Amino acid sequence: MSDGYDIVVVGAGPAGMSAATAAVAQGASVLLLDEGAGPGGQIYRAVTTTPLADRAVLGADYWKGAAIAAAFAGSGATYQPGATVWHLDAERRVGFSVDGQARLVQAGQVVMATGAQERPFPIAGWTLPGVLTAGAAQTLLKAQGLAATGRVVLAGCGPLLWLLAAQSVAAGRPPSLILDTTPRGNWGRALPYLPSFLATPYARKGLALMARVRRAVPIVSGVTELAIEGEVRAERVVYRRGTGAPVTVQVDHVLLHQGVTPNLNLPAAAGCALDWNEAQACFQPRTDEWGATSLPGLFLAGDGAGIAGAEAASSRGTLAGLAAAAALGRISERARDSLAAPVRARLTRQSRGRAFLDALYRPAGVFRRAAEEALACRCEEVTGRTLRETAERLQVSGPNQMKTFLRCGMGPCQGRLCGLTVTEVIAEARGVSPAEVGYYRLRSPVKPLTVAEFASLSNTEEERLAVERG
Repeated sequence: MSDGYDIVVVGAGPAGMSAATAAVAQGASVLLLDEGAGPGGQIYRAVTTTPLADRAVLGADYWKGAAIAAAFAGSGATYQPGATVWHLDAERRVGFSVDGQARLVQAGQVVMATGAQERPFPIAGWTLPGVLTAGAAQTLLKAQGLAATGRVVLAGCGPLLWLLAAQSVAAGRPPSLILDTTPRGNWGRALPYLPSFLATPYARKGLALMARVRRAVPIVSGVTELAIEGEVRAERVVYRRGTGAPVTVQVDHVLLHQGVTPNLNLPAAAGCALDWNEAQACFQPRTDEWGATSLPGLFLAGDGAGIAGAEAASSRGTLAGLAAAAALGRISERARDSLAAPVRARLTRQSRGRAFLDALYRPAGVFRRAAEEALACRCEEVTGRTLRETAERLQVSGPNQMKTFLRCGMGPCQGRLCGLTVTEVIAEARGVSPAEVGYYRLRSPVKPLTVAEFASLSNTEEERLAVERG
C-alpha cells in the first residue's frame, strides 16, 4: 500500500464501489477502505459470500449488487477490507486501522461513501436483550443465513420494515406480527406526490411486496404508543392505537425500524457543513450536484449525502468519482460532463417518487423523541425524562452544551444512537426547529482507537499532532 493516492474512497457500498470504478477508469490511483469483510456495504451485505443459495429469499434487487461488485473487482482499485477509518481532515489525510495497526495516507481527493444508519427508536425497553433493529436482523440473514425464530414482532415504519418482512416470509420464518407506526396523517401529506410515485417501478414492486407480506403476517396499523417490557430480556410488547386500550403481546424477539438517516460522523468531524432536511427529519452534509462538500477535495456519495436508495447511490457514486478525477486533472470538465450525462438521466429516474416515500414514512414525533423512561443516550444511560428536564430547566441551547451537563454523545457510539434524539428533544423544549438547535460538534477519532493503535503510526510527529488536533 502506498502512502498516498489520487483518490481515497471510504465505504464499499454501491456508492463507494461505483465511485472507485469510475475514477480508476479515468486514470486515477484509488484506494478503497471499508470496515466490512467484503464489498457490498449494508444494502448489498455479503453479496459475494452470502450462504443463502435460494436467490429468491433476498430478492432480485439485492442481486443487482453483484454486478456492481464485479465491476469494482475488475477495476484495478486498491481495496482494503477490515479497515476502520477514524480520521479525516481538511488536508485530506485519512487515518485508519487494520488488525490493530494504524496508519495515515494522503489523498488528492476523498470520496466518502459512508452510507446510512438506522434512525434511533428510543422507546421503553429498546435496550433489552432480544431487541434488534431491522437492519441488524437483515445483516444476519444476508451474511449468516440466520433469521429470528419464535414469536417475532416487527415494529415501526418504512420500506426496510416491509422488505425484511418479505425476506423473512421467503426464508420460511415469517414474523408473528407487524406493528405499523406510520402516522395516519402522513397519507394526506404524501398524496400530492402519489402520481409521480405510481409512474416508477418502485410502486409496482412495493405493492407486490406488501401484498405478499399481508397474506402471511397479521398487521396492526395506526400504532401510536409502543413499549417493550421484560425482566432480563424482551418478553412483552405493549401498544396502543389512537385512544384505544393498551394491548399486550408476548414476544421472543422485537425488530425495530423507523427509517434511515445519513451517517454523519466522518464528514462532520472533518468539518463539512450540515443542513437540516425537514422532509426526512434529519441532518445531512451540504453537497452540490457532484457530491462536493463545503470543504475542497472532499466529496460525499450515496445515502451519506441524503437518503435516496441503493440504485441512486450507485449513480451518485459514479458522479462523485468522475468529479474527483476531473478535480485532479485526469479528465477535462467537458469530458466529465459528457460521461455524466447518461448517469444523471438514470439518477433522475431513480429519484422519482422519493418525495412520496419521504412524506409517507416520516416517523411520528413521539417515536423520534425519547420516551420518559427510555434511554435516550445508551452509552451514558441518560433517560428521556432526564434529557427533557435538563433541556427545560437549564434552557440548553444545543447538543454540545448538553454534553457538559449529561455527557450525551461522549460514549463509544460518538452520538450515532442519540444525536437526532437529543437535538429534537432540545428543539421541542425551546419551541424551535432542529435546524436552529444544530448537531454535535464532532472530532477525530470518529471510531474508538486504542493507544497501541495510535502508537503504531509510523508517520512523523508533526502528522501525529495534526491528528490529535483533529
